[in-house]
Amino acid sequence: MKRTRIKICGITREEDLLASVAAGADALGFVFYPPSPRFVELTHATRLLARVPAFVTSVGLFVNESPLAVREILDRLSLDLLQFHGEEDAAYCAQFGKPWIKAARMKPGFDLLEYAAAFSRAPGVVGLLLDAHVDGYGGGGETFDWSLIPRSLPLPVILSGGLNPGNVAQAVREVQPWAVDVSSGVEIAKGIKDAQKITEFIAGVRDADAGSSL
Repeated sequence: MKRTRIKICGITREEDLLASVAAGADALGFVFYPPSPRFVELTHATRLLARVPAFVTSVGLFVNESPLAVREILDRLSLDLLQFHGEEDAAYCAQFGKPWIKAARMKPGFDLLEYAAAFSRAPGVVGLLLDAHVDGYGGGGETFDWSLIPRSLPLPVILSGGLNPGNVAQAVREVQPWAVDVSSGVEIAKGIKDAQKITEFIAGVRDADAGSSL
């Protein structure tokens, strides 16, 4: 059976981390972008990362951060994967010696094939995260037109942008991504997750996976 991977992003509380793990999340995202309401400062992130169990991927999200600041965080935290959401180029993303994914902000007229080609051969790249194009960085809880995604891309697709328990099964069926990424879609307030929504979101993904194998 196809198994779509699931990342719960914007973890700020230990109880949300544990609820995500208990529900079956494959990865947890920690935001190191100070303007974000889901930003976690280093000391708090250290406590959270200590609760991430084996075989659950810890992901650090950065936006146009200085290389020095990224390295300082990596010196303190055992992050498994880096996620870049700004205007970083391939050389920037590859310099830290960690696996990484790059976000693409989707809108009509955006050439995703050209964008993906600019990153696909860089050392360490393991995926392309597709998010909605809104003011600022991050998808703002907005979906985008999934028909804009080409059928063939040189990198695994992580689908993001406005996903929630009500639409994630349809998204998985239509796009068939390698993984899905959710933050605001499983929250009751910015940075505050809801355990029931997390459970329902993951159940929606698994239902779609089961249906695709029939």
